Amino acid sequence: MAALDNYHSLLAKVDDLCRTIQQSLGAAITCHAGCSSCCLPISVFPVEAAAMIEAAGRLAADDLRRLKEHLAAWSGGEVCPLLSNGRCLLYEARPIICRTHGLPVLFTEGDERRTDVCPLNCRGMEQLPGEVVLDLERLNTLLVSVNVLYLREFGLKLPERIRLEELAEMLP
Repeated sequence: MAALDNYHSLLAKVDDLCRTIQQSLGAAITCHAGCSSCCLPISVFPVEAAAMIEAAGRLAADDLRRLKEHLAAWSGGEVCPLLSNGRCLLYEARPIICRTHGLPVLFTEGDERRTDVCPLNCRGMEQLPGEVVLDLERLNTLLVSVNVLYLREFGLKLPERIRLEELAEMLP
């Protein structure tokens, strides 16, 4: 969908950056299929929700039915509503925050810039080279810009954030 071109372009760049970081860190990154400790209930920007709904619309009928049933059965808690048996039901369309989970990130807390990384990754590394650290503020600024463009293009008045469990009401 042309309306999501900017978002898909940003996703491609984020995926390339994450792939480069993972390659640079090699075995220090232990994330793997089925590793889901980072998969918590989150909210996403409307442009991210639209991309996830678009991807759900491309699912086979049985997979879409299972996704809807899974979301309808979700009863809250500390696990992402899209997580089933340790796997994301919309993995290919997962939001940017999910694509960057586990990797070293730079963020501001109070007046201080800090780095953080999943405790399962980069063990024994006392210092991380700057080129393997994602600047979350820059990434979020880009994402906010893409979201604003998306909303303006369609004159949409949507909530600032959409909880993943709310996707159940929006699916085709």
